[in-house]
Amino acid sequence: MADQPIGLFDSGIGGLSILREVRRLLPAEDLEYLADQAHVPYGSRPLDEVRSFSESITRFLLERRAKLVVVACNTASAVALHHLRRTFPQTPFVGMEPAVKPAAQATRTRVVGVLATPATFQGELFASVVERFAAGVRVVEQTAPGLVEQIEAGDLQGPATRRIVEGALRPLLAQGADTIVMGCTHYPFVIPLVQELAGPEVQVIDPSPAIARQTQRVLEEKGPAASKRGAGRVRLFTSGDVRGLEVWTARLPELAGEVLPAQWVEGRLESGG
Repeated sequence: MADQPIGLFDSGIGGLSILREVRRLLPAEDLEYLADQAHVPYGSRPLDEVRSFSESITRFLLERRAKLVVVACNTASAVALHHLRRTFPQTPFVGMEPAVKPAAQATRTRVVGVLATPATFQGELFASVVERFAAGVRVVEQTAPGLVEQIEAGDLQGPATRRIVEGALRPLLAQGADTIVMGCTHYPFVIPLVQELAGPEVQVIDPSPAIARQTQRVLEEKGPAASKRGAGRVRLFTSGDVRGLEVWTARLPELAGEVLPAQWVEGRLESGG
């Protein structure tokens, strides 16, 4: 088990923000990542559809001997994590939990803004996190329609992206939010823009490092770490355009590795890699 890979997946490139932190924290581990870019974004899709995609992707990663699966997607975590744990009881999972707890601890105005997709806000996980960790704090939910698509296209600072981010931040700031949670794994890639537009008094919380630490804890509970010396292998799959994902890995040299195609065939994910 020590030398089996860690599997991670997202609807697209957003989970690379998690993959990057896992790579930094666990450099000896082999990592296998699936970007379901044929179906991105997940946030506006029917919940049953997201569960079905998530289950099929998990089977794909387990066929590749994944010893642990990181659901590096807030929408899939909110909608499908409980289902995945029931369906694959022998597999350890790490999911995305909106970082409401650290935000509630950090806010001075007692108003926290959360940027996320509609499906994330509809899931039981988000309601549970707010109930457990946000007593005495007002949590303001805000979507950012079109932002995932802009990030997928590599536009992190352009006029259209700025308009979307400005439109999402305006109601949060108007209601006094001084702490903003990135509730979608795509959004950490625009933190510099969010910080610029929100101003220096607003704290922006990226959950990626905490998810990497949780991945390390789960691995330590389950058995030995990777036994080989040196850096582990990174292998990335996409159900979309391989060249598009290669552009992103070129921007993130710590994630350099093979980028391979995967295809949906009658509801099943297959690859020749």
